[in-house]
Amino acid sequence: MTVKISVRLLFELTEPTDTMLQFEAAAIPEQQIISAQTRMGRTAHCARLAAQDNIGERLMLRLDGKQAIDYDAVIKVDRKLPDISRMAAMMPHQLPGEAVQYLLDSRYCLADKFRSFVDSEFEGKRGGAQIIAMRDWIEDHFTYAPGSSNSDTAALDTFIERRGVCRDYAHVMVSLARAAGIPARYCSVYAPGVDPPDFHAVAEVFLADPDGNGGTWHLVDATGMARAHETVKIGVGRDAADVSFMTTFGMAELTYKDVQVTAS
Repeated sequence: MTVKISVRLLFELTEPTDTMLQFEAAAIPEQQIISAQTRMGRTAHCARLAAQDNIGERLMLRLDGKQAIDYDAVIKVDRKLPDISRMAAMMPHQLPGEAVQYLLDSRYCLADKFRSFVDSEFEGKRGGAQIIAMRDWIEDHFTYAPGSSNSDTAALDTFIERRGVCRDYAHVMVSLARAAGIPARYCSVYAPGVDPPDFHAVAEVFLADPDGNGGTWHLVDATGMARAHETVKIGVGRDAADVSFMTTFGMAELTYKDVQVTAS
C-alpha cells in the first residue's frame, strides 16, 4: 500500500523559542520512504534527534516570528498483519527490556485505576483476544467528539466522560492493556480516512509470536478509522506527552494546520 502525505503548519512566536517537532514518517522496516521533503524558513538552530525507541526523529529548532513548515512524503507500507486474537500475552519476566516500561503508569495513562474494571469486564479473556475485546468495548461505548478534550485530559477523564478524540481513545486503550499486564504504547500516525483529516493516534500492544520466538508490536485503533495495512508511523511513546507533533519551550501560537493523507 502506498500512502501520500501532505502537511502544512503555520505558527507564530513572539520571541526566540526552542521548539521540538515530530511529524515526519519514521524510517523503519515496515514502511519504506519512497520520497520525502521538509521545507521551512530560516532557523537559528536545527538538529535532528532520535525519537523514543529509535522510531522516527525529532526536529529541535530555535525559531522566532512567523514560521511555515511544509512536509510532503510518499510511503510504501508493508506490514505483516497476523490475527492478534490468536496471540498470547507474555509474562512480565519474559518481556524484553524495552517493552517493560510500557507496563507502567505514565502521565495520561494511570493503568492502576483500571485494574478492577479490566478484571470484571474482560474476565476469561487473555492476550490478543482480550485486546480485541477491549478495542471493541471502547468503540461501542465511546463517542468520537472533536473539541471534547484538551491537553490535560487523561485516560480516566475520558473513561468517565465516554467521549473524546483519537488521542483519548488511544490513551484508554493503552491503559486497559497495561492494566491487564500487556505492554502498550501510544503511537502517532498518518492514516487515510481519518475524519476530520489530522494527525492520528492509535495504540500498539506487545504480544507473543506464535512461533514462540519472543514478541512483536501490533497496531490497535479503537476509533475504527485507521487500518493497519495503510497506517504510517511517526513515533511512539508512553503516551501523548512523548510524541506530540509540536512541543515549545516558551510561548507559541499554532495559527494553521492542514494534514492530508491518501492511499493508492
